[in-house]
Amino acid sequence: MAGLGNTGMNFEAISKIWPILKTVKCEDKKDDLIKRAATEDLRQVFNKYATKTVQGEHFMTYSDFIHGYLKLLSPDNFDEYTLNILASTVDTTRDGLISFTEFQAFEALLCMPDAMYTLAFQIFDRNANGYVTFDEFENIIKHTTLNSKIPFNFDCDLIHLHFGKDKSRKVSYQEFTQLIHDFHEEHAVQAFRSLDKGKTGYISAKDFEDIMCSLKPYLLTPFTRENLVTVTLGGKRQMQISYAYFTAFVSLLNNVELFRRIFLAATRRDVNKMVTKEELLYQAQAFAQVTPLEVEILFKLASLRHQTGMLSYADLDAISALGDRETPFKIQMQIAEVLQVSKNYDLEQGTTQRTPLLAVAEQMYRFTLGAMAGATGATAVYPIDLVKTRMQNQRSGSYVGELMYKNSIDCFKKVIRHEGFRGLYRGLAPQLVGVAPEKAIKLTVNDLMRDKLMRKDGSLPLWAECVAGGMAGASQVVFTNPLEIVKIRLQVAGEIVGKARVSAINVIKDLGFFGLYKGSRACFLRDIPFSAIYFPAYAHNKKYFADENGYNSPQSLLLSATIAGMPAAFFPTPADVIKTRLQVAERAGQTTYKGILDCCGKIMREEGPSAFWKGSAARVLRSSPQFGVTLLTYELLQRLFYVDFGGSRPEGSQAKNVHMEEILSRNPDHIGGYRLALATFDGIETKFGLMLPKFKPIPADATQ
Repeated sequence: MAGLGNTGMNFEAISKIWPILKTVKCEDKKDDLIKRAATEDLRQVFNKYATKTVQGEHFMTYSDFIHGYLKLLSPDNFDEYTLNILASTVDTTRDGLISFTEFQAFEALLCMPDAMYTLAFQIFDRNANGYVTFDEFENIIKHTTLNSKIPFNFDCDLIHLHFGKDKSRKVSYQEFTQLIHDFHEEHAVQAFRSLDKGKTGYISAKDFEDIMCSLKPYLLTPFTRENLVTVTLGGKRQMQISYAYFTAFVSLLNNVELFRRIFLAATRRDVNKMVTKEELLYQAQAFAQVTPLEVEILFKLASLRHQTGMLSYADLDAISALGDRETPFKIQMQIAEVLQVSKNYDLEQGTTQRTPLLAVAEQMYRFTLGAMAGATGATAVYPIDLVKTRMQNQRSGSYVGELMYKNSIDCFKKVIRHEGFRGLYRGLAPQLVGVAPEKAIKLTVNDLMRDKLMRKDGSLPLWAECVAGGMAGASQVVFTNPLEIVKIRLQVAGEIVGKARVSAINVIKDLGFFGLYKGSRACFLRDIPFSAIYFPAYAHNKKYFADENGYNSPQSLLLSATIAGMPAAFFPTPADVIKTRLQVAERAGQTTYKGILDCCGKIMREEGPSAFWKGSAARVLRSSPQFGVTLLTYELLQRLFYVDFGGSRPEGSQAKNVHMEEILSRNPDHIGGYRLALATFDGIETKFGLMLPKFKPIPADATQ
């Protein structure tokens, strides 16, 4: 049998049959919406459903593929010819069996943006030579259910123009894509002419209904079907339907999704608003294919649902036959929305205009969630922060009344031994007062700057990510420096044995207003590089750990944030040591510092370069999980309390699209491009009207 055992057949050979596959590679592209399945994963799925073995090689039968794997047809009652047509689109050798190479090549085809056209072409290309002949085209069309209701006249100008006068010309794939579009228009025209007995250019409302129900059933929703005659009569007893009205009605149903775009543009993407006919016509001027007659018909249909004289988004849902149908385009656009590939585009590839008040409300919303997230993260890791501070403040040598720590673990034990468990939370109150706005400012400014620096195509270069992060780090210092110096004084107060209890109020009184900003320049040196490293690292970690649909689970968010915090916390440690030394209260016998340079020089002379990295381990152990918890909380709060302010949503904040998962995971073995298989086969019916019979033909004597 031809083609059996030919496992060496590669994509180059197959691309002679499917030229479009020349551009399909096994590796994924960063901007792919549907990722290709790994070869080994695909092979496991193939072997699971393949029931035929020839010379040690596994093959799928047509039934394996259509009934077992895709479940396109019922195995108990199906049209045999339709089964062969659909399965042969995968079987490029037309030997009746599907090899793994063919199975993998078809998966590549389904990932292509024009997969529906390619699939339709394969259905008509019966001998798989890369061309469609007139006989092949006629054979398939005569098998469709639409042709059985209103037969198509193949001796027409359209057929002659595409296949030649003698019908011997072969049609290539590119030409076929136009032919299949023109064919359905010609079929409708032929039906209109056949019912226009007097050649007047008019048919009756009943004839109009018959044509629509016979040739365009895939465009009709229950609402449209029920009101076909009512809307055409317009309150009159009898009305003749002109050819212009007929073509406008069909065009309207074909372009409902375009009218959605126009509607959303007119309402600034508010689906709860309604628009007048004039408003829609004004917005439709940008689309030459939309005519006033189509708009008139649309509003007549809307008037049958309500008597407001206006159009709602729900009216478009009522006439959109594609609303509940799965097509590759719809699924990929949903994925694009989840991935926010086009988050900075409005419906005309422009920028959605928002009022200043709405923009301010969005920042307040982010600030509030950031404050809640910051408080959660700080509380979770505060004991580690206290240990870090004491380790950084520890000087070389011993001083009377000062507790010395061998390492971070020893410090932790001694705090509990001498001060109790509550000692681990010394200074938590001012920390919470400060960390809430601190993290809120940092998260809000980072999101804001990313929005401002984002390119029109929705991308953000690395330098812009670093600038946004650096600005976020700088913005927090003005507010948080006073709170941090109070926190540090409280954290180290327990090191002096027998000293009176130190309170936040006493620290503020001792320092004064300007004293609260002591060490602020060191804070800038620490916080700017920290955030410039952290936020870009976090954004890229999220993309790396996201699943194939771009969704980050809580686990991946926590992991992304925690890993990003490691280098961000480690590298600015010298600046953090200097800041701590400048902000802590000096004690008798200890070195005093006049500023950053003075502090840096004295630490180097007296303690050596290793002193700059004191507490680095504790800093990593504190900052890494703290920001992990903080960012996880921030992301989850945005999912739980999502509010649409009309701007771009912070990347990764979207909730998991459950409906999307249902579509793509109906069969867990539908991996890679096969997740679009059902939608693609369904799309050739809803888009092209290529409706093949699914059930066994009823014998002629059974109807008698």
